[in-house]
Amino acid sequence: MTSQRYHRRRFLKTTVGALAAGAGAPYVWTSSTARAATAERRLGVAAIGVGPRGTAVSRQAGDLGNMVAVCDVDSRAAARFAQHYDGKPETCADYRKVLDRHDVDVVIVGTPDHWHTKICIDAMKAGKDVYCEKPLTLTVAEGKLLEQVVRDTGRVLQVGTQQRTEFNRWFLQAVAIARSGRLGDKLHALVSLDPAPVRGAPQGPFEPQDPPPELDWDLWQGPAPARPFLPNRIGWNFRWWWEYSGGQVTDWGIHHSDIALWALGAEESGPEEIEGTGELPPGLPDDFDVNAYLSGHQQLASMYTVFMRFDCTLRFAGGHSMNLVSRGNEIILEGDRGRIRVNRGGLTGKPVEEISANPADRDWLNEEVTRLYRGMRLTSHMGNFFDCVLDRKLPISDVFTHNRAMEIAHTANIAMLLRRKLHWDPQRREFKDDAQANAQAIVSRPQREPWTIKA
Repeated sequence: MTSQRYHRRRFLKTTVGALAAGAGAPYVWTSSTARAATAERRLGVAAIGVGPRGTAVSRQAGDLGNMVAVCDVDSRAAARFAQHYDGKPETCADYRKVLDRHDVDVVIVGTPDHWHTKICIDAMKAGKDVYCEKPLTLTVAEGKLLEQVVRDTGRVLQVGTQQRTEFNRWFLQAVAIARSGRLGDKLHALVSLDPAPVRGAPQGPFEPQDPPPELDWDLWQGPAPARPFLPNRIGWNFRWWWEYSGGQVTDWGIHHSDIALWALGAEESGPEEIEGTGELPPGLPDDFDVNAYLSGHQQLASMYTVFMRFDCTLRFAGGHSMNLVSRGNEIILEGDRGRIRVNRGGLTGKPVEEISANPADRDWLNEEVTRLYRGMRLTSHMGNFFDCVLDRKLPISDVFTHNRAMEIAHTANIAMLLRRKLHWDPQRREFKDDAQANAQAIVSRPQREPWTIKA
């Protein structure tokens, strides 16, 4: 039995046990009692982090449940979101107030990346089910902690990698075709990511300013190192600062690398060898200290510190391989028998045309998509989350497979930072015989009190 399958089975067993014991939750949910209860009331929803993306996914949840609370360190953002519901949800800046509420069943986490793990863990330990936007983690270590808490509490955690659910089944069909052997036995996945958002941003240095009065800057930073306020650190641009994210490799990249890993059949494992190059922002010294860089050294604290361009190769057991490159926006899956291309615009390639022309093959593909979706109804990503909350099932973007995709992103970034080939043990989930790559400053990040992340 693989480690991943063990985690999944243990999740399902733990869910039943945790629910029977209450798991610290205000309501005891089972498949039957949950659906019976929703005939009388809708699930109570709280939104934590309501910038543009957080607002979008939280409103999706609000359409399916009852929005009762909203939390954001920017008081104007919280008030604006609450106004959409006629001001009825209570607003606050500290997410812990939301978790204390007995009328909150599920929380939607749309904060910057560096807050994801802390809030998810605290929410699950408070008995809440969680939908969290991608990328779920900032480090390899965070992913392991999240898996432990999901197993221990039996809570449902859905990650916002919507390509597993939405966009007309194209990605699910691509995964099914690749896994079937129709493209060949040894596959290569080319994951192309558009670097334009990073390249088009000003590089600094930036002058510190006073934070706006509506923003609790210290709380915005949370577990990240304390830094002077810069307007370029917040909003969309937080993604290009190492303290808060992993750049385009973890941001947009996790959507495509997640699908590519699934297509290679390696979603319960990971790469064994990683190497690549990355172009850092102008102005960084060529001989910078990696550990200082990863720790957000003050010398680097006034400019963006993530890769502007990158080209990384990952190799897997069985001859599969993957490339992450900073050009375009697509996934190409290729073997010695065929080649397909997929993105949010569609699925193309000769194997796709051949399947479309044969009714029996079309039926086969539909059956495979259903199987990939674990027999659940194919609905919206948020709809799948709500279904799994009610039925206590493992959601389609579960913490275990998502963390395997995140490890691709994290190990790729680390290999490019260290500028050498690295060897990864996907069973132990650490680098092989490599003290530098396994150093705490690389596989985890410094955390500020009182926001340290603990399981």
